[in-house]
Amino acid sequence: MEDEKRVIAEGDVVSLEYTLRVDGEVVDTSEGGEPIEFIQGSGQIIPGLEKELYGMSLGDDKQVVVGPVDGYGELDPEAVMTFPKTDFPDNIPMQVGTELQLRDNQGRVYNARIVGIEGDEVRLDFNHPLAGKELTFDVKVVGLRAATDEELTHGHVHGPEGS
Repeated sequence: MEDEKRVIAEGDVVSLEYTLRVDGEVVDTSEGGEPIEFIQGSGQIIPGLEKELYGMSLGDDKQVVVGPVDGYGELDPEAVMTFPKTDFPDNIPMQVGTELQLRDNQGRVYNARIVGIEGDEVRLDFNHPLAGKELTFDVKVVGLRAATDEELTHGHVHGPEGS
C-alpha cells in the first residue's frame, strides 16, 4: 500500500516559488532567485495566501487571488497625515513618491511615503503600499517537510532539513 502524498499542514516548512501581480503588473517574484521558505500556520506570510496553501502537495501550482482584508488590509484614511516641511531634514527629497522611515519617541520605526506637498506642508501615507489592493499570486510548492522542534520553538526556518 502506497503512502498518501504529503499535503501542506500546520507546522510544515514550505518552500514556495511565487509571482505577485497587482493590477496585472508583476510587483514581486522569486523567479531568478530563491523560493521563500516559511513555517505554515505561523503568520509569516499574508493570511489569505497562507490559507489557500493548506492541502497543496509538493509540485502543485495554482493561482490565488487575495482581497485586501486577507492581504495588506484596507486603506486607512487616518494613516495619511500632514506635517510641516520644517520637520524634515534637508537631505530628504521633497517629492511625491519618496519613501521614508520615521522613528517615534519610543524608537518604533514606521514606513511612509510622500503623497502630497502643498506650501509648507507635506502629506505622508503610512498605509502599506499594497493596502487596498487585490493580490494575484501564481505559486508552486517546491519543497515540503515537517518543521523541526527547534524551528517550531524559534518560529522560523533554519535552512535545508532544519540545519
